[in-house]
Amino acid sequence: MTTILGLAGSLRRASYNAGLLRAVQAIAPQGVTLEIGQIRDVPLYDADAEAAGGIPPAVAALTDQLARADGLLLVSPEYNSGIPGVMKNVLDWMSRGPGQALFQGKPVAVIGASPGHFGTTHAQSHWLPVLRSLNTRPWFEGRLTVSKAGGLFDDEGNLTDPETRGKLSGFVAGFAASLTPKPAAP
Repeated sequence: MTTILGLAGSLRRASYNAGLLRAVQAIAPQGVTLEIGQIRDVPLYDADAEAAGGIPPAVAALTDQLARADGLLLVSPEYNSGIPGVMKNVLDWMSRGPGQALFQGKPVAVIGASPGHFGTTHAQSHWLPVLRSLNTRPWFEGRLTVSKAGGLFDDEGNLTDPETRGKLSGFVAGFAASLTPKPAAP
C-alpha cells in the first residue's frame, strides 16, 4: 500500500484547493491511500512558544502523518503571485526538531487551483526554494495548475468538472507510481 499525505493550503470553508485534495482522495488509484492533513489548528510559528511548550499537538499529528507517508502532495493556492503564508507556516513548524529529517528525500508534488487565468503557476515555482531547502525530492514528471476554478467547483468547493478530474487522475496516478511504499513494520 502506498500512502500520500495531502495538505491543502487554504482555510476557507469552500476552498478550491481543499476540494481538489478531496477529489484526489476520491480518485486515488487502487493501492494508494491519501491521508488529508489538517492545518487549521497549527499556530503561527513562534520560537518562544516552541521553547516554552515544544511542538504543538496539531504539528505533531502532521509530523506523524508525514513519517508514515511515502510522498507528500501540496495543494497550494496562489496569493499575490506567491505561496500562502498559512501553508508555509505549517511546513516551517513541521520541519522543526526531528521533523526536519522526515523531509529529506521525501517525494513531493505540488498542484493547485485558482480563480485566475494562470492557475497556480507562480506559487508552484515559489515552492521550489522551500522544497530544496528541506532537501525533498520534488516530482517534476507532471504539472497541474487549475485556472478559472470558480467555474469548476460547486458552492461547497467540490470539483465538478470532468475534464479537470481526468487531468487530476492522470497526475495522481503518475505521482503514486513514482513512489516506493515503505516496508511494513515487523
